[in-house]
Amino acid sequence: MKMGPRKLLWQMFPVNVVIILLAILAVSWFSTSTFQEFYFADVTADLEARASLLKSRIKDLVRGNRLEELRRYCVFAGRESATRITVILANGRVLADSKENPDIMDNHRHRPEIEKALLGEKGVSRRFSHTLDENLIYVAVPLYGILSPKSPESAGLTVEAVLRTSVSVSSLDRTLERMRLRIGLVSFGVIFFAALITLLISRSISRPLEQMTRKAEQFARGDFSTRMMPVAGKTASLEVMKLSTSMDRMAQLLDEKIREIETHRNRLETVFSSMVEAVVAIDRQERVMSINDEAARLFGVKKERVVGRLVQELVRNNHLLQQITGVLENGVPVEDEITLPGSFRDRCLQIHVVTLQDMDGEGGGVLLVMNDVSKLKRLEGIRRDFVANVSHELRTPTTSIRGYVETVLDGALDDQKEARRFLEIVLHQAVRLSTIIDDLLLLSRIEEDSNRGNIQLVEGLLKPVILSAGKSCQHKAEEASITIVTECTGDLRVMMNNTLLEQALVNLLVNGISYSPEGSTVMIKVSEEKNCGGSQVKICVKDEGCGIAGEHLPRLFERFYRSDKARSRDLGGTGLGLAIVKHIVQAHGGNVEVRSEEGAGSEFIIILQGLEEV
Repeated sequence: MKMGPRKLLWQMFPVNVVIILLAILAVSWFSTSTFQEFYFADVTADLEARASLLKSRIKDLVRGNRLEELRRYCVFAGRESATRITVILANGRVLADSKENPDIMDNHRHRPEIEKALLGEKGVSRRFSHTLDENLIYVAVPLYGILSPKSPESAGLTVEAVLRTSVSVSSLDRTLERMRLRIGLVSFGVIFFAALITLLISRSISRPLEQMTRKAEQFARGDFSTRMMPVAGKTASLEVMKLSTSMDRMAQLLDEKIREIETHRNRLETVFSSMVEAVVAIDRQERVMSINDEAARLFGVKKERVVGRLVQELVRNNHLLQQITGVLENGVPVEDEITLPGSFRDRCLQIHVVTLQDMDGEGGGVLLVMNDVSKLKRLEGIRRDFVANVSHELRTPTTSIRGYVETVLDGALDDQKEARRFLEIVLHQAVRLSTIIDDLLLLSRIEEDSNRGNIQLVEGLLKPVILSAGKSCQHKAEEASITIVTECTGDLRVMMNNTLLEQALVNLLVNGISYSPEGSTVMIKVSEEKNCGGSQVKICVKDEGCGIAGEHLPRLFERFYRSDKARSRDLGGTGLGLAIVKHIVQAHGGNVEVRSEEGAGSEFIIILQGLEEV
């Protein structure tokens, strides 16, 4: 089983304790061994000296064959010197012994010290004596010239007997036991205090490291508010102090860098989210890395649901997907325009696909930037239509005026009646041209004042404005045998510009009168609808005319747009009346709607915000 990493404390403490224990054991063994060897050497020298002192007397007694006296002497000398004295012949027979009866003792020929002495050397041995039942040290010296008085050097005689001296080592064993016990107790105390000191030292090293580890984990979680120096403390080692200082410096730098990165990221996020362009970042695996609010709105998704998903789940346009794949493969930026189908109308997008660079400078994905130019395209179309319509509307009367004037100049002046008719036509076209210019100027002024906030709205009763508009159109209605009917309560009040609102109502009434048959009715009806958010005031202008086809309704309020161009011009319309109505109502913070069917008349509804009741 593989063991995991251990704490520094349990790596240092056991090793140090074992080293101390081994050192004490080695010292104890060396000291006891040295003492024992010294003691043995001292005892051996003492026994040899005693043997040398006894040797002369014993040789005389053995040579004289005075066996009993020899035995008594051995007993006496052994008792006086506290030494066991034994005399052994060369054949191993014991002649005398200070402790035991030699007659019953075993043959000593093969005792180690005896064998050594018989060879003419000093024999030393330490062993257990079965005779005395204790451990003894034996020293045996050879005896020469017992049977002959000559010296061995002159006679060349062999060893004839051996004198052995011995003492008990039980006292030594007891001394060594006491010594070992004391050494053991001292060693235990030394080991205990050494282990305690080692533990404290290990803890003093490991505890700051453990606390620094916990602080480092806080750093890893992004908490850089804490510091290492209070943890390390003044008693920590120089290395730990340097490490804590370095980690504090690292934490400070990381905190500064992370704050800088977060600030930069927040700025980028703000810019990214507030961009009017739709932006999508895509990685190499064609997965969405990020998407801004405009892109989410454009594709009708929630940002958190598409991040990490394949771009094919977000983009359903094959051409756009091909452009993204192409840039991922070859890294060449692409600019293009695509059309995305929408619920109400198609959207035209101007796209830019560029490569995202990673830290190595390699392609890390692509950035898709989409600008919805649908409104610009639509406005461009409206502008073109407006220019074309203005050109056409102005060209028609100017061409007519020019033609009739040239005709008059070519000789029609001679015919007074014909000349007068031509001049009346010129006057009519000039009036029409002037009306178009006046309406254009009015429309431009309304737009400019509305954009600048120069249109002043004041609280006022709505009924007088309704009646004034009806009165302004009464003469035209009577000429067409049309009746104007008004329904309005006298207490309805709104924020309005009287002149502009009356102009809008007049335009709607003139429109209704112009397209209604004789004997019909044009009605102005005012109503108030209340709801939880306040109230709305609706001004309805309804006629009984020919109605408008459904396909014309969305563009009815555009400049110069006519549902029936020929009839509109015949009736003297400029094509700007409804556009003026729309801009006046918008300047009042309201909106205008139209409901119409062919053959069933038309109904124009101006919706204004009602005043809150106090």
